[in-house]
Amino acid sequence: MDLFEYQGKEFFAQYGMPVSPGKIAFSVDEAVAHAEELGPPVMVKAQVHTGGRGKAGGVKFAATVEDVREHAGNIFGLDIKGHIVKRVWIEKASDIAEEYYASFTLDRSAKKHLGMLSAEGGVEIETVAEENPDAISKIWVDPVDGLTEAACREWVEKANLNPDAVEGTITILQQLYTAYTEGDADLCEINPLILTPEGKVHVLDAKVTLDGNSTFRHEDYAQYDETQTRDEREEAAHAKGLQYVGLEGSVGVIANGAGLAMSTVDVVNQVGGKPANFLDIGGGANADVMSGALEVINNDPNVKSIFINIFGGITRGEEVANGILEAMQRVDIGAPIVIRLDGTNAEEGRAILEPNLSDMLRMETTMLDAARTAVELAQEQK
Repeated sequence: MDLFEYQGKEFFAQYGMPVSPGKIAFSVDEAVAHAEELGPPVMVKAQVHTGGRGKAGGVKFAATVEDVREHAGNIFGLDIKGHIVKRVWIEKASDIAEEYYASFTLDRSAKKHLGMLSAEGGVEIETVAEENPDAISKIWVDPVDGLTEAACREWVEKANLNPDAVEGTITILQQLYTAYTEGDADLCEINPLILTPEGKVHVLDAKVTLDGNSTFRHEDYAQYDETQTRDEREEAAHAKGLQYVGLEGSVGVIANGAGLAMSTVDVVNQVGGKPANFLDIGGGANADVMSGALEVINNDPNVKSIFINIFGGITRGEEVANGILEAMQRVDIGAPIVIRLDGTNAEEGRAILEPNLSDMLRMETTMLDAARTAVELAQEQK
């Protein structure tokens, strides 16, 4: 789950990090009222789940309340990389002496948490990594050991920050690591982390991605789920409890398991097609789950064929087959379906499907053959 900047700052504040006072606004009048309450100068900042807000005109300094009205009026409704601005964050302006970058994420190859710190903040870290990689100080933290103060201090010293910023940065980095781990985050990023003219280190921006699978440990994360940016297909799938990501191709993909779903998307590309989605129905493939998946994909007008790729484990092949057939009776499918069924009791499942095969329901024995057939059918439908 990606958080808006203001949500990320509220999240950071729970762990003691210093953030600027501000208020969220959903209209120009509300933005003006918040500015009057906070007292200018303030920043007017578009809230969207994407970067590049400043370059797009979505972040403006307002010296007066009248400036807030003008800037908010221009920012509301602004299209930033396909995201329409529907809310703005009115924040007390900060004086900046220097800008830094700090983040924690997971390095899967190292099986450790990766911390990055740079004296070059306020710009995209990818640009720094490309143009001056030595400017990024990195630390790999074993989850068992955690981030000790000594390790954090050594890390900060290697980043060559202003000496006035060292102690404050160490404190914030330890708080950031706690927020990242205890908050079940995939990414916690501050860009920029600033040093003020008074010598204080302060969080000026917040980019946070939380692990959606951790919500059972965090009841308050429901508020973040409600503000996720989803298209109509993704919203419908989410309502049915399906793991779905919309893509731009013509082959609808249904698989049981995230790894198999990703492999299915890859193999569709491999044989010259384009997947319309990633859809993981999880470990179950009963009629209710399959009906929901087919309904979501069937409502996508770009889908010209559907590839159902199931590897039976705990769910047996005959259960999968019966689930697919019953789901097809519930949903009026507009695109031909290609099934690949393997794993536990696959032969029994294929035997159940066999008498029902037709131009609209085909079956292949391998994933590659099924992908080729699905792609051919999609191309025929165009």
